[in-house]
Amino acid sequence: MHPAEVAKIAQRRLAQRLCEQRTFAAVVMPIRKTMPTTKHQDTRSQRAIKLESKFGAHNYHPLPVVLERGEGVFLWDVEGKRYYDFLSAYSAVNQGHCHPKIIAALTEQAKKLTLTSRAFFNDVLGEYEEYVTGFFGYDKVLPMNTGAEAVETAMKLARKWGYKVKGIPRDQARIIVCSGNFHGRTISIISASVDPDARADYGPYTPGIDVIPYDNLPALQRALEHPHVAAFLVEPIQGEAGVMVPHAGYLKEAYEACKARNVLFMADEVQTGIGRTGKLLACEHEGIRPDVLILGKALSGGVYPVSAVLANDDIMLTIKPGEHGSTFGGNPVAGRVGIAALEVIKEEKLTENAAKLGEVFRASMQKLVDEFGWVTLVRGKGLLNAVIIEPRKDGRTAWDLCLLLAEHGLLAKPTHGDIIRFAPPLVMNRQQLDECCAIIHQCVKAFH
Repeated sequence: MHPAEVAKIAQRRLAQRLCEQRTFAAVVMPIRKTMPTTKHQDTRSQRAIKLESKFGAHNYHPLPVVLERGEGVFLWDVEGKRYYDFLSAYSAVNQGHCHPKIIAALTEQAKKLTLTSRAFFNDVLGEYEEYVTGFFGYDKVLPMNTGAEAVETAMKLARKWGYKVKGIPRDQARIIVCSGNFHGRTISIISASVDPDARADYGPYTPGIDVIPYDNLPALQRALEHPHVAAFLVEPIQGEAGVMVPHAGYLKEAYEACKARNVLFMADEVQTGIGRTGKLLACEHEGIRPDVLILGKALSGGVYPVSAVLANDDIMLTIKPGEHGSTFGGNPVAGRVGIAALEVIKEEKLTENAAKLGEVFRASMQKLVDEFGWVTLVRGKGLLNAVIIEPRKDGRTAWDLCLLLAEHGLLAKPTHGDIIRFAPPLVMNRQQLDECCAIIHQCVKAFH
């Protein structure tokens, strides 16, 4: 990547850190005036935040809201205030918080058998594997737990295929990724990142990874000229980067370019998949089927760590017994939860709901763009959307607007300083969405 682009990203991330930094005293203060407190006694929220700060690693900077209950599109804090959830745990709770069907599957299986490891067969895994491969149309699935594990699995699978099938010389396989990506936090994955927060002081980095600009077909075509490229790993929409939607045709053209060079097209749909963008998979917007599909988050409805890598036999069966695995991957609870989570998506037509409500949401946010010059852009697909907020002249930023939204009962979080991601559970109905749009409009006008 060009040094100027890396510097630009670093500058943006520094601006984000500066605008989000708050003293501990400011963080523990309640975000609304009505929060009960006394001079000598902290609120429950303040106590919870202090405990995390004292005993937990400081690797997150959350909004100062302490949640204790969720149902559907709603969350409640420890003082009993209700909020609309517009983050959905980064799209893990597409089916809504604590969906009764998924919770029932979890608890019923937990009473019988939770874990055997893969040293033995269990009576759920095969059923789950049959269901998930049929649901997405692949020969095989390799079950894992977290999204990062699934991405790492896909990278290993691509290298294995490159050596065993494509004939790449040993230890020479390369994987192409895009700048602005977010695939997880492991060493190999952050080796594919240009985010200084993700990379700094974690070297040395994993070799064999080529970073190219996102949504740039000529750059991909040039990178594919290297004969040792095994795979192209891409997010159909870059969620963490600020819901970056590539131009129409990019994914299809990228897929075709990979096919022409005998390179695997691997789609990280951990955040975009399972109905979030108004299609079951975001790749379906351009009618392509990835060679390797990576899923997580909403594969469990947010109640249990469940992830998966799907591929056909010619790719998946290059990995032999003992060459990859996970103690918890494919456990009986994960299998039951995964089946139930996908059944909910299908039975409740949540993909279709996301497509319909997404159009309504973007139209409503566009009115803010038209009215306020500092609300500069709305973009997204389905119910994965972002609004760009320019810092106000008095120094207030998207972070401060998110605090105001929380005060008015709607939870969202900024990314990259000036971008607010809006991604509610897909079970939201039109009346609820209209109410949320009204809250956002009210807060933007007050913020003006």
